[in-house]
Amino acid sequence: MKSRGNSMMKTLRISFSLKNTYRINSIYYGFKQIPVIKKILPESLYAAGGFKLVVSILSVIWEIISGFIGKFIYIFFMIFMVSALFSKTPQREAFVNILFFLTFIGALLNTFIFDPSKDKYYAVVLLRIDAREFAIVNYAYELCKILIGFLVFGLIFGLLSNVPVYVMLIVPLFVVCAKLTVSAFILWSYENHNHGKIKINVSENRLGSFKVILVILFLTAAYGLPALGFCPPVSALFVLMLVVIVIGVFSCRRIVTFDKYRIVYGQILKDMDSMVESAQNMDVDKNRKLISTEKEGLLQNSRIEKKKGFEYLNAVFINRHKRLLWKPVKRVCAICILLVAAGIGAMLYLDDPGFRKDTAELLLKNLGMSTFWMYLINRGMGYTQALFMNCDHSLLCYPFYRKPKAVLELFTIRLREIIKINLPPALILGAGLSAMLFISHGTQNPLNYLILFLVFPAESVFFSVHYLVIYYLLQPYNAGTEIKSGMYKVITGLTYIACYMTIQLRMSTLKFGGIMITFSVVYCVVACVLAYRIAPRTFKIRE
Repeated sequence: MKSRGNSMMKTLRISFSLKNTYRINSIYYGFKQIPVIKKILPESLYAAGGFKLVVSILSVIWEIISGFIGKFIYIFFMIFMVSALFSKTPQREAFVNILFFLTFIGALLNTFIFDPSKDKYYAVVLLRIDAREFAIVNYAYELCKILIGFLVFGLIFGLLSNVPVYVMLIVPLFVVCAKLTVSAFILWSYENHNHGKIKINVSENRLGSFKVILVILFLTAAYGLPALGFCPPVSALFVLMLVVIVIGVFSCRRIVTFDKYRIVYGQILKDMDSMVESAQNMDVDKNRKLISTEKEGLLQNSRIEKKKGFEYLNAVFINRHKRLLWKPVKRVCAICILLVAAGIGAMLYLDDPGFRKDTAELLLKNLGMSTFWMYLINRGMGYTQALFMNCDHSLLCYPFYRKPKAVLELFTIRLREIIKINLPPALILGAGLSAMLFISHGTQNPLNYLILFLVFPAESVFFSVHYLVIYYLLQPYNAGTEIKSGMYKVITGLTYIACYMTIQLRMSTLKFGGIMITFSVVYCVVACVLAYRIAPRTFKIRE
């Protein structure tokens, strides 16, 4: 038993050392990407022992902080702040209801144990560390961070929301056991339905249709029930939490005794293995083949054959990857149509003046949520990733492709295409919500209908321009298809924070919509001017 404990501690130290080394490299590389700082830092800095010591201390501090700051942001913004906004539901009930259903979303989307991270790749594939021991040790470590984070911040914000102490004391166990239950179920499915063959999709980063449906249902229950005033009693949710805890405890046995971790890790890490191969041999890029779901040959129709130059290249790319690019858009459009139809149908069927008044008030005073909605459904980042991995990754090696004229011509073509991809859901939401406002008889000012219709397309164009411009100005990927630009990560992180903060804004539709439309127009003009001037110098593969 003692030797087993020593072995696990050794595995944990190796794991942390791998994370720390990768983090040091990332920090150094990130500093070297900042225009002013990179000229100050000497090339010999990386070899200096003092630098590594300082960065190692910062890495340890960050490891401790990251175990808490994520939980603070999650509980404060997504649960505590939102639970105070519902007028029909006491904050205590709203807080517990949101936390309960969001926990299941987190368990579905982020189990930790199956995340194909760099440390798993280095440890299991390259260093050949025992996969079962590595998985269990790191999983236990992540669950401990969750336990402590939810215990601290859950108690603080739960008590501020008047949630009973006994409920908040079991919340950390509930969150951990929900993840244990989902992980155990996936391993059970692997053993009982896979018959030893690597066919089941265990990577948590890939969303199947069933997962998407569950996430939408849980998200609707989390925020929809408090908005309607139909939250389950806290006592009922407390009992359900206890049930999940019991199931989670029994699930531990499946996770500990599972003996095929190396096979499973081989499955979920093969994508990363192909990334390394592609960096060494650009002619055999497996990662790009995995990204592209269209493996069949290009259908040469007359419409494409008539195009020339970069218009032809773009047409080939769109046609070959139309399923990758358009399938998520069609799915989002269908969901938007269903939600709008449900809202209109509810107003017509119920014919309740109070419900219509509440709907109108929601549309006229909470338009700030539109920015976060458009952020979530926008395909800008996915589009640029597909561009690099399936096109630019190879063509940027040729001098003609990096000429200013070529860069700017292709930028213009791609800007048109990304706007076309992102506009349909925005137009549906704009038209649908304007129709809901009209049916609710909530305003006599026709400008409200116009602003409500225009703000969604304006924000859609903003995000399209934003992601394409920062892709061209920063080009964050290296030959191994890894994001190596620290500035790119900072900008995308700040974008998320800014969009989420708009949820808290309480402004009239005319005021917020006018500001957003104006901002979007000005931003797009300025960003495109910067792209035309700077992109020819920055659009290249990183080393």
